[in-house]
Amino acid sequence: MLLRAGALSSSLSRASPFISLISRAPSLLLHTTNLTAHPPTPSKSFNATTQLPNRPSMTKLTHACAAAALIRDSSPPPRSNKANKRFRRDSPEGLLRRSLDMCSKHGNLIEALRLYDDSRVNKIPLSLHHYNVLLYICSSASSGDWEGSESGDLRGLGLERGFEIFKQMGVDRVAPNEATFTSAARLAAGKEDPEMAFDLVKQMRGCGIPPKLRSYGPALFGFCKKGMADKAYEVDAHMVASGVMPEENELSALLRLSAEAKRLDKVYEIMHRLRASVRQVSKETAKIVEDWFMSESAAGVGEENWDVDKVREGVLKGGGGWHGQGWLGSGKWKVVRTEMDEKGVCHSCNEKLVCIDIDPRETENFATSLTTLACQREVQANFTQFQEWLQRNGPFDAVIDGANVGLINQQHFSFFQLNYVVKQLRQMSPSKRLPLVVLHRSRINNGPALTPRNKKLLEDWKKSGSLYATPAGSNDDWYWLYAAVSCKCLLVTNDEMRDHLFQLLGTSFFPRWKEKHQVRLTVSRNGPKFHMPPPYSIESEQGSWHVPTVTGDDLETPREWVCATRTRDPSSHLC
Repeated sequence: MLLRAGALSSSLSRASPFISLISRAPSLLLHTTNLTAHPPTPSKSFNATTQLPNRPSMTKLTHACAAAALIRDSSPPPRSNKANKRFRRDSPEGLLRRSLDMCSKHGNLIEALRLYDDSRVNKIPLSLHHYNVLLYICSSASSGDWEGSESGDLRGLGLERGFEIFKQMGVDRVAPNEATFTSAARLAAGKEDPEMAFDLVKQMRGCGIPPKLRSYGPALFGFCKKGMADKAYEVDAHMVASGVMPEENELSALLRLSAEAKRLDKVYEIMHRLRASVRQVSKETAKIVEDWFMSESAAGVGEENWDVDKVREGVLKGGGGWHGQGWLGSGKWKVVRTEMDEKGVCHSCNEKLVCIDIDPRETENFATSLTTLACQREVQANFTQFQEWLQRNGPFDAVIDGANVGLINQQHFSFFQLNYVVKQLRQMSPSKRLPLVVLHRSRINNGPALTPRNKKLLEDWKKSGSLYATPAGSNDDWYWLYAAVSCKCLLVTNDEMRDHLFQLLGTSFFPRWKEKHQVRLTVSRNGPKFHMPPPYSIESEQGSWHVPTVTGDDLETPREWVCATRTRDPSSHLC
């Protein structure tokens, strides 16, 4: 009993800042309309009578409530776990939960509010999950996310009832979580009040709840939409201080805002943050970049005479990707969409881009996290044995995903094709050493591997320490990825590395590492053709900019770049 009382006390303590916050909500939001007495007129595009599959009626909920009360009064004997689950599922709370989940799935605001009103009448207690689903439905309707919610009536209804439910949650002393605050922030955004949305994020710390990226979106995008640059930068700073890294959507909004506000230093800063974290920009972001370079503000900023040595020193410190010395040159920019040749030379301005070095500390940290994940999902002894083998036989200049390479454009595994790639990589290697081939044990002990020629080929690779057979039941991906990361070398595979396994590695460092190290192949009658990693030095010593886009990012269509260069004086040191 003491334990339950302590848990309740902790829950109420967490809810206190939350209750304090909602008590300051505008009074106009507290005068709500009873949905049952005054149902809104739905828009033509939204069917207010939509029937959800397997939706229990409120009569059934009421009967279940009464039955549950009788069962509680009669002090039933202990039940099995299975019986407990069935009891919870068929209780009024369980039936309400399933009904609200269906409303969320189908975007049915009207039915969700009806269920909520009836639950209040029938005194069905609402849990955190119930409230969060209701707030999510109301916030989605208020922001126009669902079909039919673009109508003013439904958006207004979602906004009004959402704040009412948010207030009632505090009255009921149900402790909120991150999802609660995020939905409330979205309601504030629907009210076009980014200040309230930001205040909600700040209150999360008072409740001991770390905010997520989605928690900041309503405030950040709201301030950007209103052109409130300083407030948007404040949200950005709060985000970074909380350990939340903005992604392309957030940086793109900040870039547009900074360009429109003519905050030239901020434009420069955000361009480099895009370079570091996004790498390849979307069509929408590319358009914002182009608009900036074609603006009068961009034409009017820049140094005509700069310290060449200082700029070059900055390029070296920046790993080849940037120099950090600000805008160089003067005058209007020439902005075009273009491509790079295989050597990294721009087809438009003929400037050669250089490769960007990745911070060695980031690589070491990535290798450590990769090891941790692999040991959680593989037999730890197997993976540890591979690490020890790699320590003895490495490092390598290249690692080959053998299964992938042997099956490119092939119906059956081709050792001939795999061997061709091995030979080509050896010729390309500065040390003229064989690359590491990672193959599953089944590929080495069965099928084409048993022919005399292939058996000899595999034996030669084993003797040279360039073949590793992964054990039965293992996932090859962990092995060839770890080898390429720890050796800081090229990885040859057409695997796009987008499935669940690679999503575990996060969205910041891994895409940058992949772009820097992955070599892809196309196979024709002339044999496999290598597609080397593209260069990513977006800011050059001469002041030009090259921004890679996602357009054409495949083996068949060359990647498209935004090239922005100044008109150059032949007599200047820019040439």
